[in-house]
Amino acid sequence: MIILDLIEKIRKYIEDEKIQWRGHILSRMIQRRIKISDVLTCLQNGEIIEEYNDDYPFPSCLVLGYSNEKPFHVVCSIGEGYIWMITVYSPDGEKWNPDYKTRRNYNEV
Repeated sequence: MIILDLIEKIRKYIEDEKIQWRGHILSRMIQRRIKISDVLTCLQNGEIIEEYNDDYPFPSCLVLGYSNEKPFHVVCSIGEGYIWMITVYSPDGEKWNPDYKTRRNYNEV
């Protein structure tokens, strides 16, 4: 799927409230003190930075977005007429470059 089409589809599912919240993301949100509004805001203003086409049961993607100027990564997928929320976290500056879009390469000298 073309990335631009996919992010628009994600936003449409959110607008239509076609959202499936799984137990994993909900427990991670509690653990990481991330609100539902943070996740939704992130997806509404975010961009897809990675795609995982081989994920099961539906291909998924990693979205970088911001809520209250704080970066978040949301993994979600689309299938069976819903957006499926998989997990969310604040990207770690040790693992991600300052743009939070690319992973750090530890093989560089």
